[in-house]
Amino acid sequence: MSKMNAVGWFDIHVDDLDRAVAFYETVLACKLERMEDPTGETQMMSFPGDMSAYGAAGALSKSEHGRPGVGGTTIYFSVQNCAVEEARVAEAGGTVIRPKFSIGAFGWVTLCQDTEGNIIGLNSLQ
Repeated sequence: MSKMNAVGWFDIHVDDLDRAVAFYETVLACKLERMEDPTGETQMMSFPGDMSAYGAAGALSKSEHGRPGVGGTTIYFSVQNCAVEEARVAEAGGTVIRPKFSIGAFGWVTLCQDTEGNIIGLNSLQ
């Protein structure tokens, strides 16, 4: 059996899908795409991804099976320089919880709260 990355997919649970899409598209400067849920139970908007590339792809998900909030799993988005995305957080309706800080050999991180109450990280090498 070949080795796999620990994470193959992620869902970020939201209450207001349109509001959350606007937040992430503004902060990450990307376009999310509507995604069909095979069960028909969840509204989903996927982040740009390449299943053959390193890392995991994922989506914003509005479902009765999950709620947003603080204290759960933290997703760290890989970016070129987290200070750039950090500067977009407030204008997108979020809050910077901890401005850009060093994590030693692993680069830099900014911790933010999105419009739905989720804590996310922005991670860069510079």
